[in-house]
Amino acid sequence: MRGRSRELAELEALVSRARVGHSGALIVSGEAGVGKTALLDHITARAAAHVRTERIVASQSEMELAYAGLQQLCGHMMGSAARLPAPQREAIEVAFGLRSAAAVPSPFLVGLALLGLLTEAAEDQALLCIVDDAQWLDQASARALAFAARRLDAEGVALVVAMRRADDVFAGLAHMVVEGLGHDDAGELLRLAVPGGLDRRIRDQLIAEARGNPLALRELPRALGPARVAGGFTLTGSLPLENRIEQSLIVQLAPLPASARLLLLLAAAEPTGDPGLLWRASAVLGLGPEAFEAAKDAEAFVVGTRVAFRHPLVRSAVYRAASPGDRRRVHAALADVTSAEHDPDRRAWHRASATLYPDEEVAADLERSAVRARTRGGAAAAGAFLERAAELTPSPFPRGQRLIAAAEAKHDAGAPGAALRLLEYARALHLTALQEALVARLRARAGYALRRDRGGVQQLLAAAQGLEGLDPALARDTYIEALAAATYGGRLGDAEQVAAVAHAILRATPAAEETGRARDLILRGQALLATEGQDAALATLRRAQRAFLEQAPDFLELHWVWFASRAAQDLWDPAGLRALANRQVEVARAEGVVTVLPIALSLLMLVQMTDGDLDGAEASCDEIDAIKEVTGNPLPQYGRLLLAAYRGQAAEAERWAEQIRADGHARGEGHALSAANFSEAVLYNGLGRFAEAVASSRRELPYTHELNLAMRTLLELVEAATHTGERALAEQAFERLARVTRPVGTTYALAVLAMAEAQLRAGDEAEKLYRDAIKGFEHERIPIWVGRCRLLYGEALNRWGRYADAREQLRPAHQVLSDCGLNGFAQRAADQLHASGETLRVRVRGSAAQLTDQELNVARLAREGLTNRDIGARLFISAHTVEYHLRKVFAKLGIRRRTELKTALAELGPASRSVGGN
Repeated sequence: MRGRSRELAELEALVSRARVGHSGALIVSGEAGVGKTALLDHITARAAAHVRTERIVASQSEMELAYAGLQQLCGHMMGSAARLPAPQREAIEVAFGLRSAAAVPSPFLVGLALLGLLTEAAEDQALLCIVDDAQWLDQASARALAFAARRLDAEGVALVVAMRRADDVFAGLAHMVVEGLGHDDAGELLRLAVPGGLDRRIRDQLIAEARGNPLALRELPRALGPARVAGGFTLTGSLPLENRIEQSLIVQLAPLPASARLLLLLAAAEPTGDPGLLWRASAVLGLGPEAFEAAKDAEAFVVGTRVAFRHPLVRSAVYRAASPGDRRRVHAALADVTSAEHDPDRRAWHRASATLYPDEEVAADLERSAVRARTRGGAAAAGAFLERAAELTPSPFPRGQRLIAAAEAKHDAGAPGAALRLLEYARALHLTALQEALVARLRARAGYALRRDRGGVQQLLAAAQGLEGLDPALARDTYIEALAAATYGGRLGDAEQVAAVAHAILRATPAAEETGRARDLILRGQALLATEGQDAALATLRRAQRAFLEQAPDFLELHWVWFASRAAQDLWDPAGLRALANRQVEVARAEGVVTVLPIALSLLMLVQMTDGDLDGAEASCDEIDAIKEVTGNPLPQYGRLLLAAYRGQAAEAERWAEQIRADGHARGEGHALSAANFSEAVLYNGLGRFAEAVASSRRELPYTHELNLAMRTLLELVEAATHTGERALAEQAFERLARVTRPVGTTYALAVLAMAEAQLRAGDEAEKLYRDAIKGFEHERIPIWVGRCRLLYGEALNRWGRYADAREQLRPAHQVLSDCGLNGFAQRAADQLHASGETLRVRVRGSAAQLTDQELNVARLAREGLTNRDIGARLFISAHTVEYHLRKVFAKLGIRRRTELKTALAELGPASRSVGGN
């Protein structure tokens, strides 16, 4: 391994950390042949005496089989699956096709199960996991592997992932780039490869051609032959280096007998490395022991407990160089010997690869595989199966059905460009009217996902109208997507387009009094809201919300979650929002729809914040981030921003606000600007920086007709403006707030209005309004507003010189705000208590302040009595990592057992300084 000291040192350090109980992951990238596999061979040999090793080589032919790579990696670990939490065990067993289930396995549960299996495998001995040629991993396996890699901490696991170019899926993980050898090391390797000696100019030319690539330095001279190398003939070439290396490998294998070359092709087409399968398939092809001997003598591959090529490039070179007819022969043989019962999908794929002409039986087999792939959470795999099924379908109608289904699967897998490419093939088919409408809908959805432009909204609207007489339920679903796309931009969008979509919906849906269907009602209510305003929409929105809560949910309803929850928020109905959020999360989990689950979790997070459960809200944020890692879908970090604002974490909240504003402008998303303005207003009001709160919240004044966050920011503006003495601005904000709360008339809305008005009044009138507001908030179980309203009431009483009465409000305000974690507001209450003459014994942050965020999260959950496994499942880390963090928590807090956590964590009060008295 001359010339690789740096790379070896980094790999050995990773293994050494695993041996002492720590974990880590390393992405190793570099061009084909640069020496990644040799490094992995070396580190495997060095570590063999001390660690358990699991190693796989991903195969290009398996890229379309969901979780194929992961199943290969975990094959020897599945005996430990019984010790996993039941949801994780079931998810990974469904993903591997070991059990059936009605719901698609959650990708992040599969990722957690992988983390659990790695942890169990490293229980008795450190574990080294190596994935070579990871650029060929199927998408589902790659995302699960990256998910687990980011959560390795204290399990004794070293994970090495080698690939040609670092994939975005693995972004953020430690990364080592393997480059070509230096000139001297390359020269030495070339000398060993060409023992007869070389002219210096020829040697330098070969080194320059190979760019220090070790495999090229060894293989190119062999392919050219001694005479051509010595003379320097035909050294240059126009092909990329990778292709030239593959060509050189093929040249070396050319002298082999035809039977040996066919055997190598058979092994290249069967990526699982199962020797028994290779023997049975070779018998089908009539290949005897002499073929194995010849291939072995050529050092092309080794048949042991697994079939392995001497270099991954040999496999790809052999497969690519084969004739189409030979490829079909070996795939047919493999299909013959692959179990239809135990491995039906791989058998179907081999059959398809062996088929040249349309064949309905093979196509139907692929379609069944697509259904199984969907069930295991492999939308990308389902798309690949269906695409090939469409190619092999002889009849036009089912071919169109399968092509449309393939495009939809590609879109659901996050590949709208691939979906549009497939839909182009549909133009040549004679489609039914319904198929044409489905194509138009999918083309509109994929186009909007790619471009998010004005044309996408128009296409969605046209697709919805085209489905009206053909599939009313799907037409409604498309209408809601069109309205969501039109309204998504808010102030940065196109008001005329919103109106056009809304009017079309009003024409297409029955009047509210003529229907009780939740979808019709919510569509019509939101359309009325967009065209005629709140007063015209309220009755329909109320009926829609009741219908959503009363009617049994189904799969399509998941796409309506945003508007259904928006109605609950616009109606100031916290109970309705709680019920909707919890049910939507439950249904999204049951259906395994990870594209919708983050939206449902975002709603649940808002409910948790309103209910004062900031720890629960943070856990929801963690889950959203986990889904983001697994699916790769970009999701705005509104939750992190709001959490930081409520907790009074100024630097973090300001950083998030700046990022979210920039992202909002880039995407044309006005909601992002409202989220940033509202969060800053909460932050600055909590910290008593009222002038800054005014600056942030007044930006929403022109957009309060949009309701939602813009509407809620008005209450923050009233509070900030009254504290800065801007009476006129506070009155203006109150009047606008009154316009959107008084007509709603719910307890929550009226409590908000009373709290706002109380700040503008004095004496008995103000006190009655404060008491009414507090009573309303307590009735609706909204502790953060109970605390904030008591704080404002206490501040007012202090201003009026009624210090004893002020303390009666400020003490419970301080308590509830502290319990909820609204640190800034709690500090305001402490300061006001000080001003009233109260000597408040504030627990100053001590050793608990040394805890990291993760340690604090672990400690809080342990305090509630959760086991290590339960904590790991909640925080998406392993039970070993939980134990590791708890040991550090105990050391920092000076305690020995969990029962002491409650007392030790009690010092984490909101104040960081003592409050004295007069």
